[in-house]
Amino acid sequence: MSLELSVISANQGTFIVNDTDEKTITHDAILVLEDTVFNSIKIGGVDVKSSYISTTGTAVKAGAIIRPINAQKFSAVDLVSGSVCLVL
Repeated sequence: MSLELSVISANQGTFIVNDTDEKTITHDAILVLEDTVFNSIKIGGVDVKSSYISTTGTAVKAGAIIRPINAQKFSAVDLVSGSVCLVL
């Protein structure tokens, strides 16, 4: 199975984040389940939110999929509001 198909099918599982505690877990994608404001999106412990969201204080709309560039993996996510599905 190709890597892309493995990610989109959530072959390795998922984890739902629906609170404001930072979740530190390696994941391949973020699926936004409802309008969500992010406090941080991290790669290797470094906040890269502004590399993926142009207006970082505004909610990302439900249905958006955020994937890391350059074959990287996200390392953590922290929400201000909303909920997301982390694709492992």
